[in-house]
Amino acid sequence: MKKRISILGATGSIGRSTLDLVERSPERFEVVALTAQKNVKALADAARRTDAKLAVIAEGSLLQDLRDSLDGSDCRAEAGPDALIEAAAGDADFVMAAIVGCAGLMPTMAAIEAGKTVALANKEALVTAGSLMTDAAKRNGATLLPVDSEHNAIFQCLAGSRLSDVARLVLTASGGPFLGLSVEQMRVATPQQAVAHPRWSMGAKISVDSATLMNKGLELIEAHHLFGLPSERIDVVVHPQSVVHSLVEFVDGSLLAQLGSADMRIPIAYTLAWPERMETPAQRLSLAEIGRLDFEAPDLTRFPSLRLAREALEAGGGEAIVLNAANEIAVEAFLRGTIGFCDIAALVDEALGRIPSRAPGSVEEVVAIDRETRERASLMVSESCC
Repeated sequence: MKKRISILGATGSIGRSTLDLVERSPERFEVVALTAQKNVKALADAARRTDAKLAVIAEGSLLQDLRDSLDGSDCRAEAGPDALIEAAAGDADFVMAAIVGCAGLMPTMAAIEAGKTVALANKEALVTAGSLMTDAAKRNGATLLPVDSEHNAIFQCLAGSRLSDVARLVLTASGGPFLGLSVEQMRVATPQQAVAHPRWSMGAKISVDSATLMNKGLELIEAHHLFGLPSERIDVVVHPQSVVHSLVEFVDGSLLAQLGSADMRIPIAYTLAWPERMETPAQRLSLAEIGRLDFEAPDLTRFPSLRLAREALEAGGGEAIVLNAANEIAVEAFLRGTIGFCDIAALVDEALGRIPSRAPGSVEEVVAIDRETRERASLMVSESCC
């Protein structure tokens, strides 16, 4: 039987890579639903190519454009939050949750509550509502599979092992485009420089997070929720070649690592085919050509975002929600040219000190804290520009 899949965020980087793999193996997969935020043309094209049953555009004003683009096909077009929930909780067996930011929280939770196998490519959802999501997965029999290359690597290294045998997890970080720069050089860095990642092709927001190392801070929080280990047993090491995607150290002193080329189709394929594997067109590694692998400890003075994320995790409550929302507002301001690169971490630090947080009891409370933080962080950006 074909695996029935839905892709939330089908026109983004992860969504496109997922579609590439699915379209290479039509005998294995049936596409049930695809969603996008605003890109009507790309969504309609993908729906036609894959014979999707449902296409959802999040921006309601674009519904008629989507319907016109799908005219003559068998794909139903819908729009808005309720339609996103339908796409997430509908007839699929497998849901790729790849909507960027907190916008993906509600649809991802809907898929979990529907008992789906959910591939998590939206780190912000797990960062802000981690305990709520893992508890919901247990209640509803859902399976959570990590798509981030680092967490997917850990998941692969843990195969067949007991968590009680794990001493620590080690997340690797490329270091981003500013790894060798001084604080003075980073202060005058431009958005164009920040999004020019040396190893990965990613969206602007994720690329900036990589440059600040906030992405690794968010992944640290995510690893805590996915694998149940405390902060002190999750380390981060900078590895510029991005060949080793993460490691697991066991109580006997053994270290297992997952290596692969810098191609997101590898971890995506692992989730699509799990518990089996499938072929990908990813470039094969030649260790002889690579020649060397370098590792170093992260510099928390030059990259304070990683420290802020660990402190938010250890504080508990709603600190991680404030961290994530303030960071998104700060990154948006930087990309607009409103604040400088080093101001991103400074604004997040200020938000954590000024905005009270509380432990959320529901997804609705997560959304409320997120909204309040965004409003207050936006005011901080305005104040800093005056």
